[in-house]
Amino acid sequence: MLNFLTADPEVLKIAKLEIERQQTNLELIASENFVSLAVLSAAGSVLTNKYAEGYPGKRYYGGCEIVDMAEDLARERLRKLFDAEYVNVQPHSGSQANMAAYMALLKPGDTILGLSLDHGGHLTHGSLVNFSGQIYRAVPYTLNKETKVLDYNLIEDIAKREKPKLIVMGASAYSRDWDFAKFRQIADSVDAMLMCDIAHPAGLIAKGLLSNPLPYCDVVTSTTHKTLRGPRGGIIMMGKDRENPLGIKTIKGDRLKLMSEIFDGMVMPGIQGGPLMHIIMAKAVAFGEALQDSFTGYAKQIIKNAQTLAGELINYGYDIVSGGTDNHLMLVDLTKKDLSGKKVENALGAAGITVNKNMIPFDSKSPFVTSGIRIGTPAVTTRGMKENEMKIIASYIDRAIRNLDNETELISIRKEVAELCGKFPLYPELN
Repeated sequence: MLNFLTADPEVLKIAKLEIERQQTNLELIASENFVSLAVLSAAGSVLTNKYAEGYPGKRYYGGCEIVDMAEDLARERLRKLFDAEYVNVQPHSGSQANMAAYMALLKPGDTILGLSLDHGGHLTHGSLVNFSGQIYRAVPYTLNKETKVLDYNLIEDIAKREKPKLIVMGASAYSRDWDFAKFRQIADSVDAMLMCDIAHPAGLIAKGLLSNPLPYCDVVTSTTHKTLRGPRGGIIMMGKDRENPLGIKTIKGDRLKLMSEIFDGMVMPGIQGGPLMHIIMAKAVAFGEALQDSFTGYAKQIIKNAQTLAGELINYGYDIVSGGTDNHLMLVDLTKKDLSGKKVENALGAAGITVNKNMIPFDSKSPFVTSGIRIGTPAVTTRGMKENEMKIIASYIDRAIRNLDNETELISIRKEVAELCGKFPLYPELN
């Protein structure tokens, strides 16, 4: 695969260095994963050569008969994976999927209600530094100050006071499951539309391990990497025209057709031009992999690993926000350790352990310093690591944090990390 780069030694050097970094480091960033060689190959395929503005059967350019097949395959597999009625696989990213959804449903200045960024939300859920907080009137909801979990009574009070046009669910750093039925009740009580961004837990939701928002939401967006283990990209979905357990018909037949046309048009030509057909082919490969029974075992192991790692860190005396995790990630609160997320991230990096600093609910530090770190298990689970390795990893994390300024000890841990990673080779075909 790297043979094609031999004509450009500078680029080849960079590619080899990144392979080595991935091979020898523990990747614990919750939003990262390792795709299969099949996904890598599709993402680097000749489909990158084809411009295909529009949708299958309705392209602006000729010569799209084959790439139409790729997009149709991706859509068919995605519908099956999530039992969805409508899907769009063209968004270049999760952020653009969210932008398209907002622009389809809202007008500038409309009120949106989303989880606050410093409580685990995402930039595109209403942050003032993002388009979502600049184009729309964004009102945040927060977690319960004592339990650090969603407070549905508080959310309902905010919704009734602010009368949002759209309520947004989903997070980038929240470790618990969501009560989508309760959110549907809240949305209906204020005549709001309901959207969920499942970018992080999508792979777990697809295999039935976490609650599914599709029966309750007017639109669901996601990325295709993270727990879905696909290429970097975005998707938009709508649930089937059926009654949910509350007896609420969230999407009526005529409205489904209308809304799908609106979403398609808002993705292209609304915010994008030509789709990335090589990435759409890679999405099709990833969706096919996620449909396999083996992916269920992988998804279950992600959760087992996260819960084991969280439990071990608690045993070492670390505070985990909300006391544990239901999904693939956890937030470590470093307040009692009198440490910043930035300093711990740097020390763990020196020890060969990649995490990211992250704000915790009600954080007193800035987003550039933070009082916490975010840890996730999708990537190490892909490598084949299980509960025993999580216990070893927890010991590495604890040793590194206790030796933040001890360069010798951090180098020693790094060597042990590399030895552990060597037992779980990544892309041996590329060596």
